[in-house]
Amino acid sequence: MNTNSVMLTDIKVNTNVNKAVYFKTKRAFDILVGFFGILMMLPLAFIIKAVSIINRDYTSIFYKQQRIGKNGKLFSMYKFRTMVPNADEVLVELMRKNPEFRNEYYMHKKVKNDPRITKIGKLLRKTSLDEIPQFINVFLGEMSLVGNRPYLPIEKEDMGGYFKIITSTKPGLTGIWQVSGRSNTTFQRRLILEKNYSMHRNFKTDLEIIWKTIVQVFKKDGAE
Repeated sequence: MNTNSVMLTDIKVNTNVNKAVYFKTKRAFDILVGFFGILMMLPLAFIIKAVSIINRDYTSIFYKQQRIGKNGKLFSMYKFRTMVPNADEVLVELMRKNPEFRNEYYMHKKVKNDPRITKIGKLLRKTSLDEIPQFINVFLGEMSLVGNRPYLPIEKEDMGGYFKIITSTKPGLTGIWQVSGRSNTTFQRRLILEKNYSMHRNFKTDLEIIWKTIVQVFKKDGAE
């Protein structure tokens, strides 16, 4: 028997075992974190609703949007609503009337000082508290605590050849993009970062991302 062949087989088996342990441990952690995240969300939701009513905004404080999940499957992602109720219609109008707004949106898929964001929405975004309802998605297994950004269906074409490798990973509540400049990172740079994460993800990388995310939340850095 060829000794080299045996060694290569052993390496492949060990790699598969390590991946299986990684995925199972990660899922168990997601369930635990998702559960406690939902508990944390409840009192915050009450406060946000009270403030919204005071500001005469009676629309739901939650925002549900279709996003691309693992292997391209669509799912409904939850967030606290940070924009005016008719944000999609306002976006179309802004894109039509404001070339600078349109160019910035095409480059980053978002804009700084977006006029659609409400006063409480600005605070929620700055502190990243708007993303807490995503713990529901994490608990349900549609997302993970750490993963790639949950892309919009209309962004699939823009992702090009990166789509398959990026969507081989569950989207995350946080990820490599969020700790690498976020609002200051172009869409193309984001694709490269997330492709690399999908190809090389492991416990060490996830822990580093979680730590950097915590630091950014306290520094209020990068969120728009």
